[in-house]
Amino acid sequence: MKFNFFHLMPWTGMTEAGTDWPVPNKHFDPVEGTETYRRYIDTMAHAEDCGFDLIGCNEHHFSPYGLMANPNLIGSILATRTKTAKIALFGNLIALNNPIRVAEEYAMIDVISGGRLVAGFMRGIPHEYVAYNVNPSESWERMNEATELIIKAWTEPEPFGWEGKHYQFPSVSIWPRPRQQPHPQIMMSASNPESAVVAARHRAIMGIVLISNLDNAKESIRVYKETARTYGWEPGPENILIGQHLCLCDTDEEALEMLKKGEDYYFRVLGGGPRTASRLVLQESRFYETETQRNAVAARRQALATGTIADAVERGQLLCGSPRSVIKQIKRLHGELGMGILHCTMHVGNMTDAAVRNGMRLFKEQVWPEVRGL
Repeated sequence: MKFNFFHLMPWTGMTEAGTDWPVPNKHFDPVEGTETYRRYIDTMAHAEDCGFDLIGCNEHHFSPYGLMANPNLIGSILATRTKTAKIALFGNLIALNNPIRVAEEYAMIDVISGGRLVAGFMRGIPHEYVAYNVNPSESWERMNEATELIIKAWTEPEPFGWEGKHYQFPSVSIWPRPRQQPHPQIMMSASNPESAVVAARHRAIMGIVLISNLDNAKESIRVYKETARTYGWEPGPENILIGQHLCLCDTDEEALEMLKKGEDYYFRVLGGGPRTASRLVLQESRFYETETQRNAVAARRQALATGTIADAVERGQLLCGSPRSVIKQIKRLHGELGMGILHCTMHVGNMTDAAVRNGMRLFKEQVWPEVRGL
């Protein structure tokens, strides 16, 4: 099994919860921000030394939830700060961005890194559509067209024109082209059956991040595998990614207390503005997601916001505890879902960098040796 060290780059300097959207940027201190970026990038580069096979980041806007408006900037830095870990950009919101620009920047990172890019193709969560003033009802159409256009830009050796519904380009011939041939591995979100079908159709790694429960995850995996077979290929464990918040401490009690505080900041402070924007999107567009999908997301948030961390661990929603406990939790998750990639978010909410670094040390010294052979 492979392990991805994922970082949201949250802003931890907020002192109060808020529901404004956009979140006022008066709360951001640029001087402190410089140091924050430095610490976060150092931590991400250090993940390679701790046994992580991939280092991941993603894209968010107008919020302290994440400080990566363009994760490709961070990915390019990591490409030169690491030697073996894959650069997992999970990823660009291709339904919102210029797909030719995404194709070019991803190709640059793949070449700079020596062929270590894993390219995330993401539709984005509802509040991103508010930020970029894009009609959320078009999200699936734009996602599918952008995917086809990026792949063609990567693989077509001669200039070509593109006349689609959402994108028109008279002539395309990107420089550079990717080092990985025919193109870098793609990863797509597959947290529900609908998105699992899309991921399978494009032979992408399926990603289920922050699962609501094990049964829902199993259903998405089942749909993904069945769909892949209809398109003539057989997914293996390496095509299944499961994402979890992970808190590692010397004792279970310390880890439970630390993650409780981190999750509280994550949901109560960081999540306030995005939740407000998401409600606005869902009121305006019934096409963004189905009622079943909305209910599943709401149930997960409610369970994590009102239940105990120990309950969430028992349901398979979180990884938390001493190394011995986390080893058991990872083995259980692997036994239930059969994933080949575990996507670990170790900086949850306002957890300190020192606590995250200590957890990375425990992972390297005690957890990784026991689970790398799964």
